Amino acid sequence: MPIPVRADFDAARLRTFARASKNAGQARRLLALAAIYDGASRTEAARIGGVTLQIVRDWVVKFNAQGPDGLIDRKPPGQPSRLTDAHRSALKAIIESGPTPASHGVVRWRLVDLCQWMWEEFHVVIAKQTLSRELRAMGYRKLSARPRHHAQADGIIDVFKKRSQRSWQSSRPTRRSSLHA
Repeated sequence: MPIPVRADFDAARLRTFARASKNAGQARRLLALAAIYDGASRTEAARIGGVTLQIVRDWVVKFNAQGPDGLIDRKPPGQPSRLTDAHRSALKAIIESGPTPASHGVVRWRLVDLCQWMWEEFHVVIAKQTLSRELRAMGYRKLSARPRHHAQADGIIDVFKKRSQRSWQSSRPTRRSSLHA
């Protein structure tokens, strides 16, 4: 026995919604359900929608629960985040304080080091790409410092910079000839 469609709609009303819809998938689904209201079989509705009977059943369930808006394409929610707010606050604290070489074994944080730290602290496995996305959402950006020799004196580079002369000069403004005027 097929699931009945809700009684507060009719075929004409669904066709009106389908005409007004900006979503092609929703319009197709509404037209298939309108055929059911007109007395067509679920097989015929599946043929109109270009899908299988199971999908038509899913459309009827969504339509019964949410009305025409239930037939709009939505982005799937995806997996929930592996990091909780407690993880994020601990991660922020460790980044802001910086690594301690004696205890952390590094002199600057890399993503792979932070992934390892998350495992050691919370037993949370997180990929570098995922951690990068999380850090970016927290407002952090990947920065790399320009390498500098440890014995380099401040301002010494400016002494060795060469100033090149301009290779071009602006031309003088030309006077219009009085013959052409």
